Amino acid sequence: MRVDSCILRRIELPLREPMRTAYGMVDAKSAIIVEVRTSTGAVGVAECVAMAEPGYTEETVETAWVVIVRHILPLLNQIQRSKSELDPKGLIRELDRIRGNRMAKAGVEMAVWDAWAAETRRPLHELIGGSERDVEVGISLGMYADPGALRERVEAAKEQGYRRIKLKIAPGQDLVPIRTIREMFPELPLMADANSAYQMAQIERIRQMDEWRLMMIEQPLAYDDLVDHAALQSIIDTPICLDESIRSAEDVRRVADIGACRIVNVKPGRLGGFSETIQLHETAVSNGIGLWCGGMYETGVGRLHNLAVCSLPGFLLPTDNGPSDRYFARDILTEPVRFSRPGYLTVEPMCGVATKVDWEMLDFITADRHVYRFDTSNRA
Repeated sequence: MRVDSCILRRIELPLREPMRTAYGMVDAKSAIIVEVRTSTGAVGVAECVAMAEPGYTEETVETAWVVIVRHILPLLNQIQRSKSELDPKGLIRELDRIRGNRMAKAGVEMAVWDAWAAETRRPLHELIGGSERDVEVGISLGMYADPGALRERVEAAKEQGYRRIKLKIAPGQDLVPIRTIREMFPELPLMADANSAYQMAQIERIRQMDEWRLMMIEQPLAYDDLVDHAALQSIIDTPICLDESIRSAEDVRRVADIGACRIVNVKPGRLGGFSETIQLHETAVSNGIGLWCGGMYETGVGRLHNLAVCSLPGFLLPTDNGPSDRYFARDILTEPVRFSRPGYLTVEPMCGVATKVDWEMLDFITADRHVYRFDTSNRA
């Protein structure tokens, strides 16, 4: 395939329900929507998941925009000019001439894959090696000051069919909500997400969570740490799940070698796109590491791509990528992502997401737009 142009759109969608985490309050989804058009007229669309503030990782919407416009697209143009065909599978390795900036790279790389699915008329999940199936869906709940409000929210989630509950926690806002929900629902699949809120000095507080039979505690220590997580995992029974610390398949090999975790939260938009996710999946499965697909409050575009990743056989734990109308009053798809049955989403044979995009809605909420045209005059 060959790319003729790329259009970037910067958007912001308010969340139905603001989410309070250890990083702070999130009340809107800022994103970059990347549209790729090929020489055959195929259209690919993807979402750069960088957030407005550099709390989750160092990348932001603003930095990703600059890196894509000034560095990634010119490099992609250069790569394409040197080849007869652009290979989506090997693209991330070529883009790695640019250090870091995995979210910015993922926005472009995943749009190229999406265009490849549209051009070849092959389902995206099939291209990445997955299969059609139903995917269990969990729900992520923010921190609630009122235990009664949290209980009501968990009860509502159970009634809606969610297959697992995740509680956001931080020191001082952890043991009480976990105990409250566990005592109410002794058999409920329950996990806690710390978003790097703890230090090794608080290890005894973390050990107390073993009592409540959690599926996992997600990213308890520093966002860039592997070694201390290994020390922590060796003295607690609860499986550690790493999220922010995992940037590549190589990181999964490292954590397997030192025993830093038993589970990994995979976010393709954090890793650099589909190719790195495929490699990470293979590495994790071969090392006995559990996998599930997390979310970054994605619009329907990113949500559908994450669902395609859930089709890979190693993704056996419930995803956080639930129905889009839980997050947004109106999504940028013509039809929001919905449960196929309570608590499940179905991986469907989707040959790219462009045909599902509500282009009028997308144009209406676009705050900034950039068009990059590729030089197709000098082909190998």
